[in-house]
Amino acid sequence: MFLFSRVNKGVRVTAIVASAVPSGRRHGASGLWQTRQMGDFQKIEIGGLDDWGAYYGGFVPERSRAGRRVLDHELPMQFIGVTANSLAPGEEAGYWHTHSADEELYLFLAGTGHMGLDDEVLDVRPGTAIRVGQGVARTWRAAPDSDGNLRWLCIRGDGGTLPHLPDDAVRDDARPMPW
Repeated sequence: MFLFSRVNKGVRVTAIVASAVPSGRRHGASGLWQTRQMGDFQKIEIGGLDDWGAYYGGFVPERSRAGRRVLDHELPMQFIGVTANSLAPGEEAGYWHTHSADEELYLFLAGTGHMGLDDEVLDVRPGTAIRVGQGVARTWRAAPDSDGNLRWLCIRGDGGTLPHLPDDAVRDDARPMPW
């Protein structure tokens, strides 16, 4: 337990806060990681960017792959979903998909690559952020000459309660890749 005190709009607010205690342990791709429940927030360790490629995951087993981790399955997310992703140079998603309700934000953190959006292909690199609205077809790949894995976070939500699986996604395996 510790004492928390601050001034908010000229009024001193003081509270006694219970210290965090571990609530469980689970295994990840590169060894033991820990989930800790603390008040109304949770913490997990997903490793450094170089660790993401070794993790194997997905929304359902038949669509799981190396380099994907669905963080909202590990954290009690209510309204937004997050995946941590990694593709080796030259590797691609291999499919297109659209969402009828979800809006997605892609934040590219490492490597270089391309994102197909309807009939356009955009270059991506560390620092690129792309918002994708409903009904836009999307796919991605790591550039064959990327100096390392393409790594990004995908953050999704539709303004409502987050379902365990994206229930508005339509996958299009027949559409050819744009590269």
